[in-house]
Amino acid sequence: MKAQFHKSQRVWVECVGAWATIERIVPVWAKGFDEPVKITYDVGLGRDFLAHELEADRAEALEASPEAGDWRLMRAKNKWQGPEDCAHHPMPGSYPVVVTDANDWGGWRVPGAEYDRDPNKIEFQARLIAAAPRLMALAADLIDTLGDAPEDAPPEVLRLALSADSILRSVRESPARKLGETVVADERAA
Repeated sequence: MKAQFHKSQRVWVECVGAWATIERIVPVWAKGFDEPVKITYDVGLGRDFLAHELEADRAEALEASPEAGDWRLMRAKNKWQGPEDCAHHPMPGSYPVVVTDANDWGGWRVPGAEYDRDPNKIEFQARLIAAAPRLMALAADLIDTLGDAPEDAPPEVLRLALSADSILRSVRESPARKLGETVVADERAA
């Protein structure tokens, strides 16, 4: 079992009807298990709470999350070919640009030669990239739906949630951090 909230995160405590900040994560270990069997959260209200009694502050989660944002698909004018030269493109005279910033700059673009080689593939990739934050939120919601009782879920839903968790972890883990951990581990072994 892994923690669903982190220290200093603002949460809504439903049974109390108040906002609180997680002061401490309290794992409960059992002999023979590699992971905690239960995790509770100390929010300074006199007792520890289970994850299903808390709800994350969505606004804070979106602001603190580097993957969050209003990613959208825009069209840019094709400067290297006129509409008559690229009639085979899905939208002649333009190409997709995924912007990830509120000011309509920053994000993903593709070189003209690559777009011309397979415009339908690039159009699909642009739509997929623009949808990525919503797909991540959907995966996180699937994981959260199982909550503290994954054993009650149908096997197929559990399989999907485990797969979603694995994918989200691979997206959120920084390659630089992984490299740094590997270097430190290699230095200890030497």
